[in-house]
Amino acid sequence: MTGSAGTPVVAGISPSPQAMEVVRLAAREAAAHGRDLVLLHAFNWQAAFEEPSVSRPRDQAEELIDRATEVAREVEPTVTVSGEIVEGAPVTALIRRSDTAFLLAIGDGGMAGCGDCVPADATGVQLAARAGCPVLVVRPEPAVSGPVLVGVDGSTSSRTALDFAFDCAAGREARLLAVRVLEPGRADDGDDVLLDAVARAGRHHPTVSAECHTVRGEPGDVLVEQSRSAQLALVGARGDEPWRGMLGAVSQSLLYHAPSPVIIVRGLTDTPPDGP
Repeated sequence: MTGSAGTPVVAGISPSPQAMEVVRLAAREAAAHGRDLVLLHAFNWQAAFEEPSVSRPRDQAEELIDRATEVAREVEPTVTVSGEIVEGAPVTALIRRSDTAFLLAIGDGGMAGCGDCVPADATGVQLAARAGCPVLVVRPEPAVSGPVLVGVDGSTSSRTALDFAFDCAAGREARLLAVRVLEPGRADDGDDVLLDAVARAGRHHPTVSAECHTVRGEPGDVLVEQSRSAQLALVGARGDEPWRGMLGAVSQSLLYHAPSPVIIVRGLTDTPPDGP
């Protein structure tokens, strides 16, 4: 499972303390998937005109791109890095750019430590809900060195997420942990759906070691808890309803509360079960 051939990893950066951690993780993802890296900064001309010097905010934007480029090259010297300064609001600019991106990487804006107070118009929420490609939400602290975690519920969206998770695990040389959660009161109909899905996706990545677990509980709570020992957590945007512009309850739980980096998988086409 991949995005469009040749599309880059795009990192949305701003003058925030978290910006360079976004750059580092985006560079690693670009290297893992064999992609270029684009560092994108949205520049607000209206705000610039309110400054004592109009040119200074623009100079600061260019300095931010230069510093981020240096960090990316330190982390992954073989990745081709370029910068883009675009005019407009960050959410609008990043959603537009996501239509020609393999992966969009952004900071979480502190949402993981915000409890239940995350506003619906937060940048990370808007991009995870509306982007045209998978969205990587980076946490302030570096991730642990555990497995790549993916939630699988048998839906088309979760199968697509599983394929993408295998790609991520292969690029990181990590093991894959596929978790299916049975909600309270739901009959256990066996692990066939999970095992079959993992076996199908794993055919394309025979070097990736995969584990399958079925756990009973609330799906969002279980996956957040599992993410504590994961280097990356992935989930489809919305179970059986993966249309653009929507986030399901499970993806929101991971987005808001998982301590690990999270990829909300959207904007991809599912690979046919017996495809190459």
